[in-house]
Amino acid sequence: MLIRCLLLIATIFIAASAHALSLEEVKGMTLGETESRVEALTKAAANASDKADEKTIAFIQALADDAVKTAGGKVFVVKDGKAFDPVTGAEQTLPADAEDVINPNLMRSELDTALAALKLFSKDEKVRRDAIKTLGGESDESRLPLIEKAYAAETVPQLKSQLALVRAAILLGSSDKGKRLEAAALLAASHNPNTKTVLIERLGTETDAEVKIALQASLHKVEASLAWGDRLGAVFSGISLGSILLLVALGLAITYGLMGVINMAHGELMMIGAYATYVVQGLFQSYLPGAFDWYLLAAVPVAFMASALMGAVLERGVIRFLYGRPLETLLATWGISLMLQQLVRSVFGAQNVGVENPVWMSGGVQVLGNLSLPYNRLVIIVFAVAVLLGMAWLIGKTRLGLFVRGVTQNRPIASCMGVNTARVDTYAFALGSGIAGLAGCALSQVGNVGPDLGQGYIVDSFMVVVLGGVGQLAGTVYAALGLGILNKFLEGWTGAVLAKIAVLVLIIIFIQKRPQGIFAMKGRSAEI
Repeated sequence: MLIRCLLLIATIFIAASAHALSLEEVKGMTLGETESRVEALTKAAANASDKADEKTIAFIQALADDAVKTAGGKVFVVKDGKAFDPVTGAEQTLPADAEDVINPNLMRSELDTALAALKLFSKDEKVRRDAIKTLGGESDESRLPLIEKAYAAETVPQLKSQLALVRAAILLGSSDKGKRLEAAALLAASHNPNTKTVLIERLGTETDAEVKIALQASLHKVEASLAWGDRLGAVFSGISLGSILLLVALGLAITYGLMGVINMAHGELMMIGAYATYVVQGLFQSYLPGAFDWYLLAAVPVAFMASALMGAVLERGVIRFLYGRPLETLLATWGISLMLQQLVRSVFGAQNVGVENPVWMSGGVQVLGNLSLPYNRLVIIVFAVAVLLGMAWLIGKTRLGLFVRGVTQNRPIASCMGVNTARVDTYAFALGSGIAGLAGCALSQVGNVGPDLGQGYIVDSFMVVVLGGVGQLAGTVYAALGLGILNKFLEGWTGAVLAKIAVLVLIIIFIQKRPQGIFAMKGRSAEI
């Protein structure tokens, strides 16, 4: 019994000492030339991954954070203004002549790679996933033992397959021809852009003809996969841009399409919605910090009401006197837009203000190696669909919508039937302005908020309404999505400026051939 206890104590002692960070390892990673430090770091990282040494991992992290100092051959880790021994963890007195440990670029790169490799053994699946992504394209063969240990320990099939690709990228540098052929075959299934770089670099140094052929075949497959990712990314970007154009143009479809008002201040009404979102964010930060992630739900109705009230004031104060006079309406609303911009500059300043995404709108979904779908864009697409359905229901199924359509088609007859046309005009203009405010709320989540926010969308929104057909909701949807996708595809070939010019030319040609737009207005209203 005594012998068994002694053996158990000895085993525990040996395990504890094996797991501990040694002074030699600390000095090797801290002092000396860069090459020797990198070699010591690689050995320490391999030992830490094998034995789950938290002190080694913590010390490597401290080196990466520039929190290590040396004095008289001793090494100190500085945290919260206090110095600690990296081996024992005991608090120490930091000498006055202590100097920072300088990490050259090579050392920093190796520290980041070592930390990523060590995170492969984390219990958190997300941490391991991010570590594999960081190691994508790694070609240092000294990392192979770490990768193989992580590969053997990994239990999630998707992460295991990604680790196999990282392992294959490292094996490309092997002296064994069979391993290089195996690696080339494995990398053909990769969707990571870094794999393309690794294959191209290896092709430049490979001397074996058979391996070269295998590498070229894998490179062609990887390029084809990345090309599909680029195409799908362009489609998603086009849908995302189209959803934003749809939100901006929906309000204009009422004020211009149904009411015939050329509202050049529509972009500024959108800007008011964006600034209303900024104000709500500030209130939550000051008074409800615990509920900050839900501020956007409160900002949506506030943005709608702020822009709707401003629209109602404009309609009652200016626009109601200009119905049937489109040129005067254009000039008046253009002047109002300048006034609103200056008002915002006076209240909030001329600089852009920042609106933060809630946590649930941060990040994205990684579909392919080169295709990521951001959550904020996905939410805006869903939001645009919801606003579209709500507006279609309001115009087509409610009493207000019936009055708006009746006044639009025949104002005198609607008045004879007892409809208060002046009130309906105000409600309709306020509704269109409120939807512009919703567009501003959405735009605040994907870009900067400033006094000139609306200027970048007013021309595009008019093009969407005219192209789709004046007063046609379905046409607005088709035009917004069509222009968004077409614009993004052309940007990939010609650049942003030429793409805008090309889209404008195509719209001019289309309107010349079909002035009524995609969907022509039918019935008696088309004759007015």
